[in-house]
Amino acid sequence: MKETSSLQEQLDATKASFNAKASEDVKSLYSEGIEAVEKSAIYQNAKKVGDQAPDFTLNNAVGTSVTLSEYLQKGPVVLTWYRGGWCPYCNMTLRALQQALPDFKAEGASLIALTPEIPDKSMSTTEKHQLSFEVLSDVGNTIGRAYGIIFELIPELAESYQRGFDLHGFNGDASNELPLAATYVIAPYGKITYAFLDAEYRNRAEPSEILDALKALKS
Repeated sequence: MKETSSLQEQLDATKASFNAKASEDVKSLYSEGIEAVEKSAIYQNAKKVGDQAPDFTLNNAVGTSVTLSEYLQKGPVVLTWYRGGWCPYCNMTLRALQQALPDFKAEGASLIALTPEIPDKSMSTTEKHQLSFEVLSDVGNTIGRAYGIIFELIPELAESYQRGFDLHGFNGDASNELPLAATYVIAPYGKITYAFLDAEYRNRAEPSEILDALKALKS
């Protein structure tokens, strides 16, 4: 059996397994949800390469204050969002980023992940996957909104998520809002130099591409 060599191959394999088992109604509902995001203005509104990254301060799961601009004083920052610990594609991505963390650090970069999960949930995610980078709770998606990457689930999909795993319990509100699985590389002077934005939540920024973007800052 071929050894999986990239994050996207792992994500695609999980997607294929889901499609093989899921009903046509469920697959159709998920497709409708993705299409609704694609048809929205989210790509136009989202921060892109060349934009200044909005600064922020959030607490991590143990209550320590983390400020983007303070990290940027040390070097570039890889800023990424995940939807929640309930999302298998997010968990796979977090593990892949953890594996790539030494390579990011070798380029002088820090990795920060944001999630709408409440701190108790983000702490559980951090411990489960033994993450050694900052995982911050953006409760209410305040920072995600500043980056223009927040969307509202279509009602049928929101109901399915709530019934299936209690989305409101994970996020601490009933907004039915989620972030794109966005990833940015931010240069020390605060400018975005790499942006991954995709309404298809089963597509994620490849760690090797992120690393290339970090290396490009030195060229």
